[in-house]
Amino acid sequence: MIRAAITAVAGFLPENIVTNFDLEKIIETSDEWITSRTGIKQRHLENNPKRATSDMGVEAVKMLCKKRGISPEEIDLLICGTVTPDFVFPSTSNLICAKLGAKNAWGYDLSAACSGFIYGLTTGAQFIETGRYKKVVVVGADMMSRIIDYTDRTTCVIFGDGAGAVLLEPTAEDVGVMDFILHADGNGVNYLHMKAGGSLNPSSHETVDNKMHYVHQEGQAVFKHAVYNMAEVSARIMERNNLKAIDVTWLAAHQANKRIIDATSQRMGIGPEKVMMNIERYGNTTAGTIPLLLWDYEKQLKKGDTVILSAFGGGFTWGAVYLKWAYDGSKTGK
Repeated sequence: MIRAAITAVAGFLPENIVTNFDLEKIIETSDEWITSRTGIKQRHLENNPKRATSDMGVEAVKMLCKKRGISPEEIDLLICGTVTPDFVFPSTSNLICAKLGAKNAWGYDLSAACSGFIYGLTTGAQFIETGRYKKVVVVGADMMSRIIDYTDRTTCVIFGDGAGAVLLEPTAEDVGVMDFILHADGNGVNYLHMKAGGSLNPSSHETVDNKMHYVHQEGQAVFKHAVYNMAEVSARIMERNNLKAIDVTWLAAHQANKRIIDATSQRMGIGPEKVMMNIERYGNTTAGTIPLLLWDYEKQLKKGDTVILSAFGGGFTWGAVYLKWAYDGSKTGK
């Protein structure tokens, strides 16, 4: 049986760092308030107006190719999970490929908000498992600072900018993407969305004046749904594959809120020592969170490690992936 294995991982973060103390100067908030409610201490925000989501994706994939020792021309397919594309069209994936010189690849964007990376990973895995392709790149990238209202303290403290990427290749070994469970419920639209810029409310003076091009989030409702659904789907993928807490090496959960991550790990029965965490440094980078986690923890990952990926995002979208790590990360990790 052919499986899709992650054979390399890379990431990129803008240089500009904004701390909670920086935010204290522009909105009514405090480091204590942000940290106690979210676990976030700082975030990376792109401050060059000429750079966009594709530029972050390019940097991540460049590093990915270098680490794996391949040329961008060897990439068959590139999927980009994002809700902050450079343009409505063409796709950010197309732009990444063009800037990289990945002239033999085709690709597309996948819009599933914070679940974008796991949606993209499981989709990309299908092209490997069928034998159609040998090298599929999955990018999770979002420049959230471009759609955040920095006068709204309920959202501006949460989000950051960043990109991560993985390379999927075929393997006959018992590693790679083993199983996944994905869900979507469009009834959650009103709790987390951007009101304008689409065909329902096209851009106009009125939509701009009414701040309809920023993230709108009803925090309590989103928190409640995220806690329940991320925890349940993570526990369910363990049950379906007869995995006990002792069998799980790592949980790589979407970095939206430390309290949501804690609730998920508790439902799975695993301790904090098995939970990947970088929310305090990066905030919520939307589709970027999980690949950035894998990049940060790569050095600690060993071949055969059982990793559960779990996410929840706007839509609502949510899901979990059962992954067996395919290589010894200590040799290539940062």
